[in-house]
Amino acid sequence: MLTDDALREQAELHATQGEWPQAIAGFETLLARHPGDADILLQLSYVSSLAGHYRQAHAHAMAAAEAAPTDADLVQQLIARLRTFNEVPALQACLERLKPLARMPVPLLIAFASQLTNLNEMAAALPLLDEAKRRDPGYPPTLVARGQVLLYLGRFDEARADLLACGRRAPQITRTWGLLAELDRQTAGSNHLIEIRSELARPNRRPEDIAELACALHKTLDDMGEQEAAWSALERACRARRATLDYRTQDSVDLVDALIAMPNAASPAVDTLPPTAAGKLPLFIVGMHRSGTTLLEQLLDGHSDVRTLGELYDFTAQMRHATDHHCRGVIDLALVRRSRGANYAAVGRRYLDGLAWRLGSERFFTDKLPSNFLNIGFICRALPEARILHLRRDAMEVCFSNLRELFADANPYSYDQRELAAFHGQYERLMAHWHALYPGRILDVSYADLVASPEATLRTVTQFCGLPFEAGMLNLGQRTRGVSTASAVAVRQGIVTRETPKWLPYADKLRPLAAALAQVRAR
Repeated sequence: MLTDDALREQAELHATQGEWPQAIAGFETLLARHPGDADILLQLSYVSSLAGHYRQAHAHAMAAAEAAPTDADLVQQLIARLRTFNEVPALQACLERLKPLARMPVPLLIAFASQLTNLNEMAAALPLLDEAKRRDPGYPPTLVARGQVLLYLGRFDEARADLLACGRRAPQITRTWGLLAELDRQTAGSNHLIEIRSELARPNRRPEDIAELACALHKTLDDMGEQEAAWSALERACRARRATLDYRTQDSVDLVDALIAMPNAASPAVDTLPPTAAGKLPLFIVGMHRSGTTLLEQLLDGHSDVRTLGELYDFTAQMRHATDHHCRGVIDLALVRRSRGANYAAVGRRYLDGLAWRLGSERFFTDKLPSNFLNIGFICRALPEARILHLRRDAMEVCFSNLRELFADANPYSYDQRELAAFHGQYERLMAHWHALYPGRILDVSYADLVASPEATLRTVTQFCGLPFEAGMLNLGQRTRGVSTASAVAVRQGIVTRETPKWLPYADKLRPLAAALAQVRAR
């Protein structure tokens, strides 16, 4: 019989070779020898995910949480898995079990804060980072993490102080310069050009670092009106990021084809819909990224009967569970194919149950993940009472805004002009399909109308949702909730109208985008 060490080594070898059944069998044998071992359970969770067994991976992660590990490295792995499965109460219970904060190592405090930030729980993340800073005031990872959270919370002066301190102490941390570039309008007399260019010149930079630094350089030069140099920086950022991604335009075509071909049940009209069993009504805010979804949610946040929750992956988590498939991102082709046997009533029920901890007394809540436009067919079946607000923005404006944004693990199409235009065409095609299939269930909200006539637009939105209009929605300056999207700074500046579109100074450089969009429209 193999020893534990030999058996683990064999299981890990099978995993590295993609031999999932053998790897799972090896770790299951180890678990039989050591029931409830959190480390083995986590390995089984990882391997089960890679093997395509979402439910099994989820069950193993929850069992690992029940084992209550205390080793800091193991806890970091555990909370990352719990966030993957949107098991936030379990993550919170893990944190409570390890308190007081003064007893936790600084790297673990930062890890918990990172997971909470990713879950839009910035207010809960900040005390952990405060404790980490109290323990070691000059530790760069604490400074950049705390600076980012403070930025999301709108506490810009404090964010700037931490980020500048991090830049002085550890200039090689690229996230610092990206956040500082976003935080303020850069001028000839106040900028970080020297530092950014110095870091770009550092040898052996990873493509991801080059992309972030070049994006910061683009934002800085654009603010200063140096469009030619700004464009060169943007091109460099896009090339670096695109080189790290495995994406083909045909992937999006195939996905939309599958969604359109999917059999769909009839959907009742909005005015005949009952409330949910929990008495809460979801408002899904969808559209292309950078289309104004954050602005609309911030406006709705001013309503006394709306709880705004930000960008959530809870619906995707429930579709993964229903199809027993761990898709990459919001959705993929395999999930669509496996959705034919899904229990949509269970999807809706699990979705609402999973969000219960976030909800308050308000009757309505928002789920503002733009790419949920891909999930509309599933949403309408799982949550027939849901209202769907679809932000529409001028194609050139929204595509250029995507091109300028460095996304984390989303939107691989957004770093090439032609790929971006092609995806926009697929988005338009799918939204036309959803409108035809679910008439009256989706309200198109024009971004141009929202910024030009916010009250009139909000009256239309609230009427569609079944809400009375409240004038407090227009007072954006009174918002205190955290915003963790790319609009975190801009949305706190109120509603801004532009006489000249942001893309216009780059019109000559954007000819491939304009031509590709025109070609898509002509089809």
